[in-house]
Order: sequence, then C-alpha cells, then structure tokens
Amino acid sequence: MRRIISVLMENAPGSLSRIVGVFSQRGFNVDSLCVAPTDDKSLSRLTIVTHGDDKVIEQITKQVNKLIDVLKVTDLTDGHHVERELMLVKVATRSELIRAEVKRNVDIFRAQIVDVDANNYTIQVTGTSDKLDAFAHALSQSTEIIEASRTGVCGLARGEKALRP
Repeated sequence: MRRIISVLMENAPGSLSRIVGVFSQRGFNVDSLCVAPTDDKSLSRLTIVTHGDDKVIEQITKQVNKLIDVLKVTDLTDGHHVERELMLVKVATRSELIRAEVKRNVDIFRAQIVDVDANNYTIQVTGTSDKLDAFAHALSQSTEIIEASRTGVCGLARGEKALRP
C-alpha cells in the first residue's frame, strides 16, 4: 500500500542521509522524496512516499523517530490529507495539429505552457501523482515526450492536525 510519511527534522548536514539510511538498511524503497526548510530555518520538512503494509510502516516510523535529528514523524495517509506534485514535461510540437492537441490536453488537465520553442513546448502541471501519470499518458498518445521531471509528493494533513515540534 502506498504511504506518505512526513518528517519534521533539524535542518543540518547529514540529517537527510541518516533518515534515508533507515529505509535502505532495511531494504525499503523510497518512491519519492521532497525536502525543504520550514518557516523556521533551523527545521526542514521531509515528505517520503513509499510502499508497505501497516506493520512495515509502523516499524519504519518508529525507527526514524528514534534518530536524534528527527523531531516528529507522521503517516499522512492515516487521515485526510492534501497532496501535490509538480511535473515539468517537454513535448515535441512539430505540426499545428500536434500543437492543438497538446493545448487541448493542457486545458483539460489545467496545466500551463511555460516555454515555447519552434519544435517543442515545456508544460507545468500540478496535482496528485495519479493526475500527473494520466497527463503524461494523454500527451504520449498524441506526441513524443522529450523529457520530464517530477518533484515528488508534498503533503499536509487536512484540518487542525499539523506537524509541529
């Protein structure tokens, strides 16, 4: 089962490496990773997407929580949450017909064309991982995807629940 784990940690050299080390030492894969400083520059928020059953996720969260750099760990998928991911995708647009079809998909998925060249468009789209996968699939049906880059999932719990020290 896909899980989103959010970690509040010290913004210090080696902190990220130690947390990811917990996953690799136990043979767990990280599907995506997103980390950035919070409004308190001494802290960072790390969002990890992984797969595992309840027992595996409980084991990982307990082990990550034991690390000295970690202030708090929560599994966002335990409750209601908001998640978003950003994808930049460059597509070939060598004809007017292809350009029209790409623009149609951009409108349908509420994406944005952020760069235009004679032979390609660069498009930005945000949403859930499923939405980004669907957008990439729709584009691949009408044109060549030259390259793509994704940020990984960022997420927050809905309502009053918050990850604070």
